[in-house]
Amino acid sequence: MPRKRLPEDPEPHDRWLVSYADFITLLFAFFVVMYAISQVNESKHRVLSDSLVQAFQNPSRLPNASSPASVPRAIIGQEQGGIIGPAPGSPEDEATIRAMMARMRELGAELSTMLDPLVRAGLVRVSETRQGLVIEINASVLFRSGQSALEPAATRTLSEVARVLARTRGAIAVEGHTDNVPIATSAFASNWELSASRAATVVRLFVEAGIAAPRLTASGHADNQPIEPGDSAEARARNRRVVVIIQAEPEAGQPKLPRPAPAGGAPRPQPGA
Repeated sequence: MPRKRLPEDPEPHDRWLVSYADFITLLFAFFVVMYAISQVNESKHRVLSDSLVQAFQNPSRLPNASSPASVPRAIIGQEQGGIIGPAPGSPEDEATIRAMMARMRELGAELSTMLDPLVRAGLVRVSETRQGLVIEINASVLFRSGQSALEPAATRTLSEVARVLARTRGAIAVEGHTDNVPIATSAFASNWELSASRAATVVRLFVEAGIAAPRLTASGHADNQPIEPGDSAEARARNRRVVVIIQAEPEAGQPKLPRPAPAGGAPRPQPGA
């Protein structure tokens, strides 16, 4: 007798539910992740908002418009629990700034006394800023025209300055500047090379005099940052300079202030710098 065939199971029509459920689960996970990473840190947002309000309400706290490197004090500090340094205008902020400025004032007075003959002759300018101390030195004091080797007298003077700066802790930037007369010699293809070489020469002397190398930076700006417009011999002589910028020293645990831009004005020039 033929065997009786067993009835076949009906074909399931709900298998799509498994794929659909997996898709919904993945979609849910995707939106959870997107929501999590879109949350704003309210404390940081509040600090930034308060800083902007205070800046616009008190224009005297705005950065110097002539200093492109100036940055609002509230957004450059070290993060501590979502709060970035002392809030501008707070007692802690003002006390820190007063202490730094007092140290810079003492340093400026010492350097001004040391360089008094050159200051009186209009060849050196020492100025205090909110961020630190700026020393502008006319190039005629340091170098012969078109050269980057220090003159013997300049070497002695800068060595004395370096011994004073070695006792400080702030970063030191040295900038070289030239006039707008192009140079093309075997040593310097353009004013870029000349200005950078002069800054590097001063930095090298500072290192040899005992200043820690990591504190120092050297940069050349050629004739791109003149302080005296025009093509006269006097304007060109005023623009040939080396600028030493000593950053204010923050207290331990306090955020550093931005590197200051050179102060306005310039030493009186000497011909043939």
